[in-house]
Amino acid sequence: MARDLFVLSAGAAKAVVLGLQADVEREERVALRATFGAVGAMRDQWSAGAPCDVLILSAKLLDDLAGAGAVDAATRVSLGRVSTGIAVVAGSPAPLIGSAVQLKQTLLAATALYLPDPQRATAGIHCVDVLRRLDILATMQPRLRAFPNGAAAMGELAASGDAHALGCTQVTEILYTRGVTLAGTLPAGFELNTEYAAAVTTRANEPELGRHFVARLGSTATLAARRAGGFEA
Repeated sequence: MARDLFVLSAGAAKAVVLGLQADVEREERVALRATFGAVGAMRDQWSAGAPCDVLILSAKLLDDLAGAGAVDAATRVSLGRVSTGIAVVAGSPAPLIGSAVQLKQTLLAATALYLPDPQRATAGIHCVDVLRRLDILATMQPRLRAFPNGAAAMGELAASGDAHALGCTQVTEILYTRGVTLAGTLPAGFELNTEYAAAVTTRANEPELGRHFVARLGSTATLAARRAGGFEA
């Protein structure tokens, strides 16, 4: 019977993890059990005792957990950096977002803004901060459509079919969601480039399998896939 390898992962790494699943399961004779979501939600699931051999989170959060003895720092690998971007429904005209003025005008013209959890998701927190800095948060508040993670938010944007709606989340989540298109990354002064990293947890049931998986995630063999998925690796 195949062993289970449990992974709790930020949604930004979903395409990379799933892209490895078939090979890992065949070569390691393991069933990969991966859960994806906002980094805060994945951390909370781990803290609540969810089965977890490998954690994939923002590097800062993962390093904080390593300092607390929750993950094996010696196994840590970087997957690369991911930018935060603006999405539109596929087929819609690309909006102007190259400057703060253009971004503000484009956001104010949107019928809705789809985003991940503004309390626990990296991109969601940043998106709300951008609205605040542009002094349009109060105006945009009724148009915000928040979902547990970026993948869910982009899926709902695609399903809306609204050519005048926008999405804001990590570039990786925009690229792997059918029905939405990346309009571009946030302009200078408002950009967010988040490093993601993976490590084996100190309470892993399958630490050796976890080490193999983490090493594979950060290897040159996955470099092309990570770059294609939106990682600046």
